[in-house]
Amino acid sequence: MDSTAPNHQNDFDEPLVKVFVTLQPADWHDYKTESVWAEPLGGSLYRTRNVPFYAVGLSHGDIVQTALVEGSLFFQGIERRGGHSTYRFIIMDGITEDQWSPYWQPLDEIGCTYERCGSRLFAVDVPPETDIYKAYGLLDAGEKAGVWGFQEAHCGHPLRK
Repeated sequence: MDSTAPNHQNDFDEPLVKVFVTLQPADWHDYKTESVWAEPLGGSLYRTRNVPFYAVGLSHGDIVQTALVEGSLFFQGIERRGGHSTYRFIIMDGITEDQWSPYWQPLDEIGCTYERCGSRLFAVDVPPETDIYKAYGLLDAGEKAGVWGFQEAHCGHPLRK
């Protein structure tokens, strides 16, 4: 298996660059790095412009610090959070699009979007204006129904006390 997670095509109109994130070696996917699209902000700062599939603690819209390593930009840390949350889910074996899409539809209606890697892995963006508790409940409902398994990669929403 290639040691770098798949790159996804830049579908944005603005000039974006790749920022590589070093992944934990013990994670389930066996990738060493993942790249995300990022908007240059000046100096070593970049704003992430897509949803990571594998990285933990990073979301769309975060402003990140980078360092140039052997000609590539590498994530060094978070400068400022963008307020988004990131979840991912894997469609269970044997589940068709007709079976999982009714569980996705309510998430779409509250403003969530996804990026897809292959036929089963989805990275979900929950924007700042979306009720995180409602989104989490809908993700959980899909899991309880046996449609997908999901996990939280980063919660950027304020939580109730």
